[in-house]
Amino acid sequence: MASVDTYGLSGPAVPRHAGGRCAILPFRVHATIFEVRRLLPVLLALACARALPAARNLEIYSIDVEGGQATLFVTPAGESLLVDAGWPRPDHRDAGRIAAAAKAAGVRKIDYLLITHYHNDHVGGVQGLAGKLPILHFVDHGAQTEAGKDAGILYNEYLAFRAKGQHILAKPGDTIPIKGMDVKVLSAAGQVIGAPLAGAGEPNPACEGYERPPADTTENGQSVGVLIAFGEFRMVDMGDLTKDREYDLVCPVNKIGRVDLYLVSHHGMPMSGSAAFVGALDPHVAIVNNGPRKGGDAATWQTIRDTRGVLDIWQLHYAMGADKQHNAPDTFIANIDEKCEAKWIQVSVQKDGTFLVVNGRNRFQKIYTKK
Repeated sequence: MASVDTYGLSGPAVPRHAGGRCAILPFRVHATIFEVRRLLPVLLALACARALPAARNLEIYSIDVEGGQATLFVTPAGESLLVDAGWPRPDHRDAGRIAAAAKAAGVRKIDYLLITHYHNDHVGGVQGLAGKLPILHFVDHGAQTEAGKDAGILYNEYLAFRAKGQHILAKPGDTIPIKGMDVKVLSAAGQVIGAPLAGAGEPNPACEGYERPPADTTENGQSVGVLIAFGEFRMVDMGDLTKDREYDLVCPVNKIGRVDLYLVSHHGMPMSGSAAFVGALDPHVAIVNNGPRKGGDAATWQTIRDTRGVLDIWQLHYAMGADKQHNAPDTFIANIDEKCEAKWIQVSVQKDGTFLVVNGRNRFQKIYTKK
């Protein structure tokens, strides 16, 4: 996979609208003025055709909820999938951040809300979100598995809002019926797909001598994990799925296959993201949805960095608990100070597998093309 660095939002690599008009891309010509005038309508048409990514691209927003998860997908068909809703807060901070990303994407409703599991950094923001955007379908793994008063309260609050929409119980092997992209459930309720996906199934050499980790008994291990496919592009989002269930997906054979983009599991915490799992995915790009003092574990970061095919790691935050050598360069980090500015990372995907990643803080962007 090749990549191209660009700064700013104009230039030949990244055409954009400019005030509703088509931006003409810089080019060199060796022609007379007459020839340029004659070709101008053609050049304008080509520029306009390239400057309409929203009509045909998949747009992804990794939204900063400071160590929780909220990832918004908007398909070319105009439908939306939100994976998780961030933390519960009296000021509904995370719901506001999700709503801001939705507005930027032209989204007025959430067609599908996928709750990976029932921890407060993933499901806690549903109440605030429901006050800002209609939610049509709720996707989850089923019943809460953790005991305790707080867990029960959190789950029952979620159920009250779920009852207002349509419920989809996610099971491994299912497909979420969103229009404009393919979403395959890989894990849910502690179970994983039984057979390899099409094109997958190769033996995983990293499994040799690697024993299955002890079973996780928390909601993390119940996480709904999904493979998102759009044309030639493949991405995984496994929520907080733990290493024992990762093992079931990639050992002794890799049931998933390789991907282009890996949303790093569990915010980059050490309970997830084994070398066997990340090596099996062999992603070209990884995005870590960490907070300033949650996630972004140095050893987990290094595991990703050491993976053969990884070109770049992008982060929502500079990880204060890791040193400079175990953080991405500042240009790839959306929020570099502990005082959060709530900048997101945006990914724009074409059907040929080419995708653009943009840092919402400094507008640094990089294009990754399929091999």
